Amino acid sequence: MAIKTDAVGKSWPAHEYEVGREKIREYAQVIGFDNPVHFDAEAARAAGFRNVVAPPMFVVVYTAGAMGPVLFDPDVALNFAAMVHGAQEFEWGESVVSGDLISTTTTCKEIYAKAGKGFYVFETESVNQNGDLVCRATWTNIVRGVEE
Repeated sequence: MAIKTDAVGKSWPAHEYEVGREKIREYAQVIGFDNPVHFDAEAARAAGFRNVVAPPMFVVVYTAGAMGPVLFDPDVALNFAAMVHGAQEFEWGESVVSGDLISTTTTCKEIYAKAGKGFYVFETESVNQNGDLVCRATWTNIVRGVEE
């Protein structure tokens, strides 16, 4: 399959995610975090946070709605069945806490073929309701079996 590069430079509409205390608790429990700042508002405030704070990798929760449509966009033409996770990089900003409204936009940075694989590089930028950056992330997905 030949690789398409039509989506390079394309940005998608922002996706909003309202952060809930219970979702933070569930996420923290699943990944084995036991710090009270993820469960108790008083403990979080005593530690300097505005409310119950999300673990950093909660980013996968609030960016999922922004990345999902991108992966299936016909301009991207990514063969999801042959995709594997390649890499991810994060630049952290303001902490995400319960009650925040996170808005995430996605931009396609690169699509290229190398050694029979397609490399799809996306950047998400997530800001809170005050416009403060909470996370800028680069997500690289690799698709097997593409033509150069």
